[in-house]
Amino acid sequence: MTCSTFARPPRRLAIGLALGFAALLGAGSERAVAHPHVFVDARVEVVFDEGGKISALRHVWRFDDAFSAFASQGLDKNGDGILSIDELQPLAKVNVDSLKEYDYFTKLKVGGKRIGFKIPTEYWLQSSDGYLTLFYTLVPMQAIKPEAAGVAVEVYDPSYFVDFQMVEKDPAKLVAAPAACTAAVHRKSDPDAATAAILGQIPASERELPANLRSLTADMSNRVTIKCP
Repeated sequence: MTCSTFARPPRRLAIGLALGFAALLGAGSERAVAHPHVFVDARVEVVFDEGGKISALRHVWRFDDAFSAFASQGLDKNGDGILSIDELQPLAKVNVDSLKEYDYFTKLKVGGKRIGFKIPTEYWLQSSDGYLTLFYTLVPMQAIKPEAAGVAVEVYDPSYFVDFQMVEKDPAKLVAAPAACTAAVHRKSDPDAATAAILGQIPASERELPANLRSLTADMSNRVTIKCP
């Protein structure tokens, strides 16, 4: 994670900007000025039911230190210097509610067809060593049985406002999966220098990429392919 400094925003922005779903104002480093604006280390658990079908995705997203400090301002209600899960719960709710607008930055595909998700009911935030980590569970509209062709889980922000990186250790875990099931992880590609320079000119106030630039982020998707032959 890269350190950067943010000017203190109005309180309504500190909540409304949770997870970077609106413009980050007052950024104080070169990295914060350019797209992307929020950096996330991600892992996912793919949960199976007793019938061998995928029944849930458990996301674990750790936000960069600068954004963690920015988003959690004023939430230590008892002033003990520790952000408890209870103190962070209102922010967790804002985060998860906001994620719906962006399809939870998650695509679940079977045979190229997307499967939708139910509204999450299990979620919380934890604070540790200056980092906020969001834990939440996505339940697909229908349980999915992975065939030989595989089921794809993609985690990324097509606008590249948020940069998702799959963690090096155990980026994807199968939970209660049949013995023959496997998970293959394809990490996103970083932009080349020319693309990074173009994206770096987009101001923080622009949440969406212009249409003529969207193709530049086509390879910035993290993908987990689950197969149960």
